[in-house]
Amino acid sequence: MEAETLRERLQENGELMVNVSDFDAQIELHLHDTTIEEDTVTLELVDGTLEFDTDEVIGAWKHYHSLEDYGLD
Repeated sequence: MEAETLRERLQENGELMVNVSDFDAQIELHLHDTTIEEDTVTLELVDGTLEFDTDEVIGAWKHYHSLEDYGLD
């Protein structure tokens, strides 16, 4: 996925879910802990840094929260 597209979506929504070809789990990106360069996404975690190529991102979408997520349904 294009780095500019990822940056725009992250900036617009404040957070972004992505699928990365090298990982089985979805990854949640936030403005405060994510840096997106031309070829690389860097995510600062509490116990280290996760880094992957922008070309490895195969899907991205806005992370929605629901009433059910908070036990309010």
